[in-house]
Amino acid sequence: MDSSQLLGLTTFAYLFAAVIYIALFGFKAPRIGPVATWATIAAFLINTAGIGMRWVESHQMGIGYAPLSNMYESLVFFAWSIAIFYLGLEYKYKNRFLGAFAMPFAALAMILAEMKNPAITPLVPALQSNWLIAHVVTCFIGYAAFAVASGFGVVYLLKNREQSKDTAGNLLAQLPPLKTIGDIIYKTLVFGFLWLSAGIITGAVWANSAWGTYWSWDPKETWSLITWFIYAAAIHFHLTKGWAGPRMSWFAIIGFASVMFTYYGVNYVLSGLHSYG
Repeated sequence: MDSSQLLGLTTFAYLFAAVIYIALFGFKAPRIGPVATWATIAAFLINTAGIGMRWVESHQMGIGYAPLSNMYESLVFFAWSIAIFYLGLEYKYKNRFLGAFAMPFAALAMILAEMKNPAITPLVPALQSNWLIAHVVTCFIGYAAFAVASGFGVVYLLKNREQSKDTAGNLLAQLPPLKTIGDIIYKTLVFGFLWLSAGIITGAVWANSAWGTYWSWDPKETWSLITWFIYAAAIHFHLTKGWAGPRMSWFAIIGFASVMFTYYGVNYVLSGLHSYG
């Protein structure tokens, strides 16, 4: 079994975990909660093994690079980041129902990865840098946090709309109180913002070594900055005007839409220096 086959198995594992979490939430079946958690842990471990095997395979081919250089590899790492971030939140808040709004993102990332060419190829000169790992890892940990925050943002808005009704028998009653969800969203946005900031900084340093300039207003750079400003605005308004709850939820959703355009959409709509990424 090679890495692409192992990562293909990862796709089914994340999809299985996501389905179990959705069933857990939709059918109010807490007894299957441990199955969902262990399925996610298993998928994460397979994901980790697949990344490690791909790294070894690249060395065996005489290329030897961290498997983070193209769309296929970055989507695989995106799924890995979402899984570990969500598992941390589940452990902290002891609520498995939230998995129905987080793990589908990991499954979707792997499904998109399966649509890409998994072949290991030599790196273009611009990617042959020690900054590759630092830049990609910091960006995608931030992206993973934003993905989870957007899912919880949807949860908050749905539950907030039902708060004036009797929710004793409502599916949303299984979720944490609005205050807890809002707290998770804000803290997750701050966490993601710090990592995104680090990603932009490491990217600028890398750009200077590769292209001789820290900033070239490449479409991906420009959209990264737009995304950064969206989350910076969310944190600013929370600290200065006390914005929370619904407004933070909308920031989380809109911000993640910007993240996805920065990461995925720019490559296919706009051309630039990052067309390989």
